[in-house]
Amino acid sequence: MRVQFKMEGGVAFFPGLSRPTIFDTEQLSPGYAAELEQKVKAARFFDLPATVGAPGKGAADYRQYTVTVEDQDRSHTVRVVEPVADSALLALLDYLRARSRARPASG
Repeated sequence: MRVQFKMEGGVAFFPGLSRPTIFDTEQLSPGYAAELEQKVKAARFFDLPATVGAPGKGAADYRQYTVTVEDQDRSHTVRVVEPVADSALLALLDYLRARSRARPASG
């Protein structure tokens, strides 16, 4: 499984510094790979629409995330706009945010 994760927006967002982070389960430790795959499955990622959520009325500096998951013969991209109501999707985003801070950006 390959996951591309990109964050945009927020108070301290600089578009020129925003690069996607790539997670390839073949290059992750078995524990991290299993956890990522479980979170993608729990979020029912391949069943999600292309866009999830919308900024609140009058919202400024909201974050949005673009997540692309490639798994065997299928690929799906979802743009998620805060606030995120689905707890399983939020858990996936939290995991990707935390792991992307812990490693250099790819892409």
